[in-house]
Amino acid sequence: MMTFFKTQVFADINTITSKTDRNGAGNTEKTDSKFFPFYHQHDSMQCGIACLQMICKYHGKEYSQDTLSRYCFATNEGVSLLGISEAATRLGLHTTCGRVTTEQLHKAPLPCILHWNQNHFVVLYRIKKGKIFYIADPGKGLVTYDNREFKEHWLSTRSNGEEKGIAMFLQPTPAFYKQQEETTKDKRSFRFLLGYLRQYRRYFGQIILGALVGCLLQLIFPFLTQAIVDVGIVHQNLNFIYLILLGQLVLTISRASVDFIRRWILLHISMRINISLVSDFFIKLLKLPMSFFDTKLMGDLMQRMNDHNRIEKFLTTQMLNVTFSLLSFVVFGCVLFSYNLTIFCIFLLASVLYALWIALFLGKRKILDYELFEKQAENSNKTYQFITAMQEIKLQDCEQRRRWEWEDVQADLFGVQMKSLKLQQTQEAGSIFINEVKNIVITVVAATAVIHGQMTLGMMLAVQYIIGQLNSPVEQLMSFLYSLQDVKISLERINEIHKMKNEENEHRLLNEIPGISNDLSFEHVGFKYDPHSPKMTIEDVSLTIPETKVTAIVGASGSGKTTLLKLLLGYYPVMNGEIKIGEANLNSFNLKWWRRQCGVVMQDGVIFSESIARNIAVDDGDIDGERLLRAVEIANIKEFIMSLPMRFSTMIGRDGIGLSQGQKQRILIARAVYKDPLYIFLDEATNALDAKNERTIVENLDQFYKGRTVVVVAHRLSTVKNAHQIIVLDKGRIVETGNHASLIEKKGAYYNLVKNQLELGN
Repeated sequence: MMTFFKTQVFADINTITSKTDRNGAGNTEKTDSKFFPFYHQHDSMQCGIACLQMICKYHGKEYSQDTLSRYCFATNEGVSLLGISEAATRLGLHTTCGRVTTEQLHKAPLPCILHWNQNHFVVLYRIKKGKIFYIADPGKGLVTYDNREFKEHWLSTRSNGEEKGIAMFLQPTPAFYKQQEETTKDKRSFRFLLGYLRQYRRYFGQIILGALVGCLLQLIFPFLTQAIVDVGIVHQNLNFIYLILLGQLVLTISRASVDFIRRWILLHISMRINISLVSDFFIKLLKLPMSFFDTKLMGDLMQRMNDHNRIEKFLTTQMLNVTFSLLSFVVFGCVLFSYNLTIFCIFLLASVLYALWIALFLGKRKILDYELFEKQAENSNKTYQFITAMQEIKLQDCEQRRRWEWEDVQADLFGVQMKSLKLQQTQEAGSIFINEVKNIVITVVAATAVIHGQMTLGMMLAVQYIIGQLNSPVEQLMSFLYSLQDVKISLERINEIHKMKNEENEHRLLNEIPGISNDLSFEHVGFKYDPHSPKMTIEDVSLTIPETKVTAIVGASGSGKTTLLKLLLGYYPVMNGEIKIGEANLNSFNLKWWRRQCGVVMQDGVIFSESIARNIAVDDGDIDGERLLRAVEIANIKEFIMSLPMRFSTMIGRDGIGLSQGQKQRILIARAVYKDPLYIFLDEATNALDAKNERTIVENLDQFYKGRTVVVVAHRLSTVKNAHQIIVLDKGRIVETGNHASLIEKKGAYYNLVKNQLELGN
């Protein structure tokens, strides 16, 4: 739910209310809270998109979140209010944004989008009697707030003595209803899951057969119980009773054996299906564009992993349990029907009432589940930060404040857990009451039938046994409804990933550089991370990076240096112009092949939790010992590695724990060198090194660069002094180009950058 808000020109709220009054749309009571269209956000960054989806559906147009994502782009900070406004305008909705008071909100057209808790978007779709506010929260569901709670969440500023919150009002124009394209809706289909089940259909057949055998064996028990009472006890035949008990013992062993085998087969299937589901998910993730991972939080991806486990349990354990329950219900129901029609009708009626009672709590349970998940995630984050930052907390003397913040989160979590417990207890109380009343009524009817001679005592005991066996399937069927509710949400989130377009497509076919030249060139390239931002990150950049030469890119922080490298590596498509490799557009190349030609050291390079050798030789092939030794020598880290007891086999902890920043950086440099690439891209590759190590590595790299095309991004300009070409960036534009000597003579932007770092007299 992390979102951010961008300032834009706000309309006068009086204009909004006057227009509303004239159109007669200011009646905030008209929206029926039971039928307001609701959509859950797929992840933390899409609350604004889900809100826009609800508004469109309310006005009669149904768009998928995938479709709206193309209009309303989410960055790694979320979706901006400006982005929502621009997307809505493209869809044909007239938008007006403003800071308004609660009183003005009562007169405004609903539904509208509110900026909630300063980091989230929700839809306000109804205000009842000026006191009850109906909110569609894409992270929780349809919820209501009283006046005090609503103000706590919404009000954000105070001006002219009035407290105000941020709202966006959207009204359809004729253009909205003329939109025809891409009005497809999200499909929560179970169809793609069938492929995982088909290959195990023989095993499922065995499990169902085993369940049927177990059910038939269990069916014999009530008749044996009846025989003990009506034959053995009535005729005082002890041998017959022993025989029946021996038969029950054999049946129990048989049923346990069948159940044992069934569980082993089910475990086998469950493990294979779970591995297949998660493996296919990873395969899909690896095919997605680099930009996808900028907007996805780790928690969102981990939640989708949990979704796979939930689906696997649903497909195997819960589906089979409900199948067995239905089978048991039908078989024992038929037997109960044959024993006594009245008792069967009473049980059936009570079961329907039980199901209706459970269904009453589904909506509230869903809202509390989302709220509980949110609070648990917040608690996990706070706890993790509290533990990992303990030394810094003690150092900065902020123990009490940090502890209070953690305790506040615990209090919020406790409040949600209390609401969940109250709901569960209310549901259980009603369920127990219905079941007990049912059992009492059935006992009275059965006893009456025995007294009137319509049933034997053995039949009555058999009926009681059957009722006990029927209660469990009914409870499992009700539990299945809860599971089905959860799986639908999980399936929707997983399908969102599987429906995304892969990074590679039918147009990216080139696996070689065409033409004579292997130069890299930018031709009037423009790019920005947020399409809704008025400011370009890279603006009208044209340059040529000659092959087998060293090109350095310098500039102040935020000038766009790293962005140029990422564009070269195909992280993002350019918005204007084109990037060429040789004579072909970068968009024509198979990106996997292209990146294979590149040795890259990025600022945020990752050290894996494996051996030093495998951290350097990270490709899929076997380790080449000669290349490995050459790489560590060039990166000047061989001496350190050889000083370790396990040398190259030394295991590195998570994120490089146990290594200094300089050692991590030298391993990353060795990784790029080991690849033996045609192109080398270094982004601040030596900024964590001391002067001695930096000088040695720069000298080693100068020899390694020969015959290769090199692009170096650096703040420490001593590393780029000998570059054949230096590009100076400022605010996304090229301001100077040349070598070190010529740029110093100009005494321009480059001169100002280096005058405090280099001895300009040399």
